[in-house]
Amino acid sequence: MHDLHELSRRTFVEQALATAAVSLAGMRATAAEAPAAAAARVGPNDKLRVAVIGLNGRGGSHVGNWLDNPDADLVAVSDCDPNTQARYESRFQDMPHAPRFEKDFRRLLDDDAIDIISIATPNHWHALMTVWAMQAGKDVYVEKPCSYTVEEGRIMTNHARRLGRICQMGAQSRSMPGMRDTLAFVHGGKIGEVKVAHALCYKRRKSIGLVDTPAPLPAGLDFDLWAGPAPAVVPIRERLHYDWHWDLRTGNGDLGNQNPHEIDKARWGLGKQELPKRVVSVGGRLGYVDNGDAANSQLTLFAWDDALLISEVRGLEITEEEDFGLKAGPLRVANIWWGTEGYAVSPNYRTGVAFDYDGNELGKWEGGSDQLHFANFVKGVRSRKHEDLHLDIEDGHLSSALAHLGNVSWKLGEAADLGSRPDFAVAGEAASKAVVDTFASFEKHLQANDVNVTETPYAVGRELSIDPVTERSSDAEANQLFGKEYRQGYELPKA
Repeated sequence: MHDLHELSRRTFVEQALATAAVSLAGMRATAAEAPAAAAARVGPNDKLRVAVIGLNGRGGSHVGNWLDNPDADLVAVSDCDPNTQARYESRFQDMPHAPRFEKDFRRLLDDDAIDIISIATPNHWHALMTVWAMQAGKDVYVEKPCSYTVEEGRIMTNHARRLGRICQMGAQSRSMPGMRDTLAFVHGGKIGEVKVAHALCYKRRKSIGLVDTPAPLPAGLDFDLWAGPAPAVVPIRERLHYDWHWDLRTGNGDLGNQNPHEIDKARWGLGKQELPKRVVSVGGRLGYVDNGDAANSQLTLFAWDDALLISEVRGLEITEEEDFGLKAGPLRVANIWWGTEGYAVSPNYRTGVAFDYDGNELGKWEGGSDQLHFANFVKGVRSRKHEDLHLDIEDGHLSSALAHLGNVSWKLGEAADLGSRPDFAVAGEAASKAVVDTFASFEKHLQANDVNVTETPYAVGRELSIDPVTERSSDAEANQLFGKEYRQGYELPKA
């Protein structure tokens, strides 16, 4: 088991390697320093040996999908909270070789008998755990968002390419036949040119409560390991698990929780393989006072020279269904792509439908399961070609970074009255109408929930200018928020 001193030493050595080009024994990265060392360690007919890290939340889906995958053996599971182990006992008890449990995931990284690390931890751990795993010679499936900051995703991509590792982000819509067929129809020009996409996440998120005491820690939990690269300060809230989503030290709000699924599909539909040039976000933690500090209601605009992506998160009670006048029916967690000759709508992860502007249905598609995304990852692991992945780490980075950019804009914003809107120019009549309609609907939703901005502030974010090549802003203050400080012993190795 590694202690903090050893991990700090390894971080120092990795940085020395990068600058001095020397080779030192004992480093985790040396076994996978070059792409040539990244060939699959199992034969074409051998099963891949998998370890799942993080057993709460999405961890259950990871465990289930790997157990159901005929190409894989789930050999280990890990969580710094040992209480999570009990929920899987009945599932594992009839297996001839039950997966072993490790409280400290670093034991798994040092195990040469493990080929794949499947990560379902809180967001603040995703990048560091992924990089450590790749340096240890593992391929990685990591939950969305793949990163916690803008910079992390690019660092993860660089490590994957340098080490020749296969790394996929877990946004399962990418592998659903219904979704892939919908986007193939869009990309085929069947609704004309598509310049506007709308990613909706209308999903009630209740208050996490208001207390003035630290969260009670589950018996036996290793909090230092739980905190990892984040500050090792027990948060003030009612519970530790899951509510980390709404604490900006460890999570990214729903813009970085549910919405990465939707903004990924929106960007996919627009065909954009780079960050936008301009971003602005408005909203706040509105309608209740609690220990969370991430926005629960947030509208973000991403602009390229020739396209617009609207991301909208509504975490309060949905008092009135919204369909934006489209024939697809009421929308909750969905995507809309507007073309010059029609529009396409995906109301969930696995279906889509398209209409022309006269209301005639042009096509309808459905089908898929989570298992297909894990199977696609296995295909990439077998072929050793990241191009075989439906959501390679670079694509995952671009979609995750959209959420992070929105949050940076919002954090740098100023308090305003409800109804205040940013001065954000967009090109084209369709884009202008979509922005106006969305703001009107968003504000109506907040009014219906009796939001009082004197009690819970509403902020109009700062418009950010982004260079898609450098993935930096012209705003120095924003650039500071594109990265983060890492706790000693848990620094992210640069590539």
